[in-house]
Amino acid sequence: MIQQVQKPSGPANPGALTNAALSTGQEPQTVDRAPSFRLMPHRRRNPEQIWRMDTYSAAMAFVRGEFDVEGDLIAAIAARCAAPRNWRDGVYAALARLSPARLESWFQTRARAAENIRYHYDCSNEFYEQFLDSRLVYSCAYFRQPEWSIDEAQLAKLDHICRKLDLQPGEKFLDVGCGWGALVIHAAERYGASATGCTLSRKQFTYAMERAQQSRAATQITLLEADYRDVAGRYDKIASVGMFEHVGRRRLGQYFQKIAELLSPGGLFMNHGIIRPQHATDSAETLFLRKRVFPGGELPYLSDVIRTAEAAGFEVLDVENWRPHYALTCRAWVQRLQQNQAACLRFVDPERYRTWLLYLAASAYSFERGHTDVYQILLTKRSSGLRKRLTRDYMYK
Repeated sequence: MIQQVQKPSGPANPGALTNAALSTGQEPQTVDRAPSFRLMPHRRRNPEQIWRMDTYSAAMAFVRGEFDVEGDLIAAIAARCAAPRNWRDGVYAALARLSPARLESWFQTRARAAENIRYHYDCSNEFYEQFLDSRLVYSCAYFRQPEWSIDEAQLAKLDHICRKLDLQPGEKFLDVGCGWGALVIHAAERYGASATGCTLSRKQFTYAMERAQQSRAATQITLLEADYRDVAGRYDKIASVGMFEHVGRRRLGQYFQKIAELLSPGGLFMNHGIIRPQHATDSAETLFLRKRVFPGGELPYLSDVIRTAEAAGFEVLDVENWRPHYALTCRAWVQRLQQNQAACLRFVDPERYRTWLLYLAASAYSFERGHTDVYQILLTKRSSGLRKRLTRDYMYK
């Protein structure tokens, strides 16, 4: 997350991290080209102290404003991750594994689930407007071209989800964890669905209701401020986008069983979410995210998801890895956060702003390096007989 750009006894103009330092974890040396970033210490700290911090302490120091990174924050994170870890990193990793919050992986009350969601999403709708796209889509975008704007890529994502679900006019569609309502409104307006969305975030619900009432398909849209476990009815198509990371690995069975109850025979369910590679374990970074960003959140393994979905009666039809798309998405969000810093600070305090800036920049790095994945998994209830679609061609028309 940080780079020591200059030793206290070095030259006046700081250098950049060398390729050798990045690949071997050695301390960075100065070179004759312009650096991509500079470390700017405050509060009587110096670069040497910050460089030798453990990952968790360095993250907290950044959040508290004890130092700034001038220039490419994602490059600074890459440099910090290339440096050797110290014994404190192991302690914080152990704390992440032993944290009382891990109990939520087994059991979570509805009240606790609502509290966790509101911590992250209810800080300020106006804050999210500063770095998300115009529809406030807070999940991985779909870049058919890497140079696309975040608005173009998010619109393409909404379309791709609806096509993947083969959504037809008049079908009953449910968006589990609908956020600010973009997918629900899109499904109703562009695909003629009778669309329902649920969210535990009060501010998301209020915003989505206002947007839905202004929609030309307002009569086809229903929004619920509700826990997905309390949703009733049957739906032809269901999507869950960026929501099941809040469920917990050991509650995935309950999650998929509830979705199966809601899904009509022959219906389709598309689960889109962040997943950790099989070799990944809890770390100091995990502790920071749970304490400062996503309380109660937990990333499952792909094997957990597939196994648990099948145990609930689902059949897997399609699995698509969106990791490169999320790297581009997070980079776009980081850029917009930095460009709109002054506006952001009108709606949230500096610590919240710096926390979101750090976690999104670290996420961009993690997706780029393959340390984190994101998958869209298309499912249906297992049954005998021929499926309606024999190929996936319809998804890409």
